[in-house]
Amino acid sequence: MENINKYIKISKELLNSIGGKENIQGVAHCATRLRIVLEDNNKANLKEIENIDLVKGVFIAGDQLQIIFGAGIVNDVYDVFTENTGTKKMSLGDAKATSLQKQNMFQKSIKSLSDVFVDIIPGLLAAALLMGITSLLSQQGIFGEKSVIEMYPAFAGFNRFVQIASTGIFTILPLLVAYSSTKRYGGSPVLGLVMGAIMLHPDLANAYDSAKGVVTPESINLFGLNVELVGFQGGIIIALMIGFITAQLEIFFNKKIPDMIKLFFAPMLTVMVSTFLLFTIIGPIGRELASLITSSLLWVTVNLGIFGYMFFAGIQQVIVITGLHHVIGAVEAQLIADTGKNFIMPLMSVALIAQGGAVLGFLLLNWKDNKAKQICLSSFGSVLFGISEPAIFGVTLKYKFPLIAGCLGGAVGGAVIYITKVAAVGFGATAIPGLAIISAEGNGHLYYILAHLVALIAGCVFTVIYGKIKKNK
Repeated sequence: MENINKYIKISKELLNSIGGKENIQGVAHCATRLRIVLEDNNKANLKEIENIDLVKGVFIAGDQLQIIFGAGIVNDVYDVFTENTGTKKMSLGDAKATSLQKQNMFQKSIKSLSDVFVDIIPGLLAAALLMGITSLLSQQGIFGEKSVIEMYPAFAGFNRFVQIASTGIFTILPLLVAYSSTKRYGGSPVLGLVMGAIMLHPDLANAYDSAKGVVTPESINLFGLNVELVGFQGGIIIALMIGFITAQLEIFFNKKIPDMIKLFFAPMLTVMVSTFLLFTIIGPIGRELASLITSSLLWVTVNLGIFGYMFFAGIQQVIVITGLHHVIGAVEAQLIADTGKNFIMPLMSVALIAQGGAVLGFLLLNWKDNKAKQICLSSFGSVLFGISEPAIFGVTLKYKFPLIAGCLGGAVGGAVIYITKVAAVGFGATAIPGLAIISAEGNGHLYYILAHLVALIAGCVFTVIYGKIKKNK
């Protein structure tokens, strides 16, 4: 009963701090946070909410008011809050969909790009982990002068099996991206699969062989246009673009074609027009765009070297605040397709862990403050598993100097990544889960841990030093 009364009191105080019931569109919750979709975020008084009992942090992200209560407590607060305020209960998916409607076109575009990869990431993570296993088995110098399969030939068959399992998804990645992209933008997923299959059709010249000059692609005359029949292996950007086009064409034809013949002609026209655009416009533009992205990234690494790495790792978490980090997944996928390695992921990871270090530094400065202790410990726990938003919005951005200190710590971690040449073979995971997708080449896992420890300590130390100086002033 005592707890119920406490939660009722919290609900009333929270309601007053967010502009009343009329400002609420719906409420959801995740494992640790109460998520409220508001009509007007500006009516929410974040400082008042922070001072409410049991609140460990508050921030606005994804156009949702997110209040950290912690595991277990958030469930009880959610039940009491929705019951006593009569507000609409939402699933996390409903909350995301509702908040998305409030976003502008640019924000929606950024979010949609990240959504394309949501369904694909589990497969990529599995493949990357399997790549790590085969790397450990076949690489010399990890467990001795000889590789594991050289020392124990009985593992050779297993290693070959794992090699095949680890590379399967990358041979059809454009197909999967085309499928997911078509689905995300409102088209029939099967038409996305069809377009992906066309991109990888065996009658087309292999894109990699064509680029090397190994094969000469067939050329055809298509309505006066000279079209080379080259496949789109590694064409992640192209797959994203053609998925969007396919979805829009299907929606268009379904609206314009009479119901009597729609079932037959809408899919046919969608595939035919999409294929024409793929070979004449989307493909050439997409290849140039992908080449520009990859060459720009490689230019940064070659010409800016350690400073390029430090700069990216230093500002990456600032990019998270803007929401623009959602597009990086597409860039990582294209980088892996073109080079086989992903140097962006380790940089993002050390940038993230440095913010965790800044949180620990702030905790040391405010050790006697129980409220600060709760916020810092819960947000640091999230950082360890690749989620920095609670740390950023609950601590570092809120108090400003820890954010700067964390960015400096990230830059130091970026320098270590450059020196040790740590790279990933996948994307979609950082911090502790990110170990699964780090390349074992050159003691990659060891240096990955080292870089994170350096970034963590640097973020913590910079925060403490600045805090002490500020206090003495």
